[in-house]
Amino acid sequence: MTVNTRTKWSLRAIALLYLLLLLMLPLVVVFFKTFEHGWSVAWGYMTTPAAISALWLSLLMALIAVPLNTVFGVGAALLIVRRPGRASAVLDSLIDLPFLVSPIVIGLALTLVYGIHGWFGTFFSDHGVRIIYAVPGMVLATIFVSLPFVVREVAPVLREVGDEQEQAAATLGASSWQTFWRITLPSIRWGVAYGVILSTARALGEIGAVLVVSSLVAGQTLTLPLLVYSRNDQDLGAGATTSAYAAATELAVISLVVLLVMTALSPRRQGTS
Repeated sequence: MTVNTRTKWSLRAIALLYLLLLLMLPLVVVFFKTFEHGWSVAWGYMTTPAAISALWLSLLMALIAVPLNTVFGVGAALLIVRRPGRASAVLDSLIDLPFLVSPIVIGLALTLVYGIHGWFGTFFSDHGVRIIYAVPGMVLATIFVSLPFVVREVAPVLREVGDEQEQAAATLGASSWQTFWRITLPSIRWGVAYGVILSTARALGEIGAVLVVSSLVAGQTLTLPLLVYSRNDQDLGAGATTSAYAAATELAVISLVVLLVMTALSPRRQGTS
């Protein structure tokens, strides 16, 4: 075996060991702790009213945030790539803000803006609308943290495919909407799909920003990640620990489903680039 071959296999072994210790081992522990007292006990914790409500609230927030971010992401990507300029450059920089700012800071910023004593909080409270420590604030936090993914997946695809077909369609008399629906969108559909998957994963798993703006009331403002946090924070013995692991297992299963979908889409996405 040559030195280069040994080096290659050594690096692969180190990478595999790294992944096993940091990713697979914690996941195995979560599943083991969930079912160590039996399937029925774990299923009981997964199907409590609080757990079911948390799951549906997580899905609801994703169903609101992801479509909005998809529409914004496609529009922003078109503006950045097809209309380059100073305004597009500023927008391109601002889109990465959720990556750069701590989710806790995002939650605090939303509190300062929409809280009872915030910039717009008084207006909304006077009209009977509660944003912070309620579902609307949690949705805003989810939208903010999951905003960049569609843009960052669609923009490179737009650059790769170019605008020759769009210009040809315009020359033949097609309107902007006709060009978008018949040429632009089909050419970026796998980038959009990949961005939607990533945005959904972030929306379902977010806890930092949502924690700050949630009142942590079971059945009202507890998402699935917040349920894990709440159950683990109770420190009420083995039962509370098992219930926290049961909720964590639900999140892990959702993450695995997202991973499988991403893996299935990856070859088609690469084929468009």
